[in-house]
Amino acid sequence: MRRDGRRSDQLRPIAFERGFNDRPPGCVLVSYGRTRVLCTALVEEGVPPFLVNSSQGWLTAEYAMLPASTDRRKAREGRTGKPDSRSLEISRLIGRALRAVVDLKALAGRTLWIDCDVLRADGGTRTAAVSGAWIAVRDAVDGLNPSPLRGSVAAVSVGLVDGEPVLDLDYAEDSRASVDLNVVMTGEAKYVEVQGTAESRAFTDAELQSMLGIARKGLAEIARLQQAATRA
Repeated sequence: MRRDGRRSDQLRPIAFERGFNDRPPGCVLVSYGRTRVLCTALVEEGVPPFLVNSSQGWLTAEYAMLPASTDRRKAREGRTGKPDSRSLEISRLIGRALRAVVDLKALAGRTLWIDCDVLRADGGTRTAAVSGAWIAVRDAVDGLNPSPLRGSVAAVSVGLVDGEPVLDLDYAEDSRASVDLNVVMTGEAKYVEVQGTAESRAFTDAELQSMLGIARKGLAEIARLQQAATRA
């Protein structure tokens, strides 16, 4: 049992609150345990310069951690005068994950904007952002004909803590994990991305397969929660 009483292959309580902000057509407050991420999505006319005069649309994502999301105040990027490399990396991950299940040709000259803002960070902010953003996108494109959505996508973290594979790490677990893995999969159980890093020691193929096994189990459950949220 882990410090919060979970089994090694058990998710934290996960919730998706649609319509948290009624301004954008797609808005979801996603919770992975104590982690909270606000995900919004909207469609605008126009595409980036490299797609002008093409028959294709675009999807792009931005991610940021708000100043009070951590124990110590996180400075806004506008104050530091330079982009946050971690935020850029996660923004690209979210964009890649959603483009895997969105038909850009169906957007035809429009851009789908996704914004993910971390309200409270306790591990797994990027994975929560991916899973919540999918629901926000689903709501944002509702009514488009043809629909650009071609499936669902979700993400979860997994790692080796004290030599054992554990699912959906909180910050305390993540900070002492010897291996950290983020797994993104479609609702059809196809991999979109696997980000794996040896933090303090290299890991074996057997350990990797063990981590992927519990990640797949967790992602199947998250996919069920996403579908239940969209029917609410």
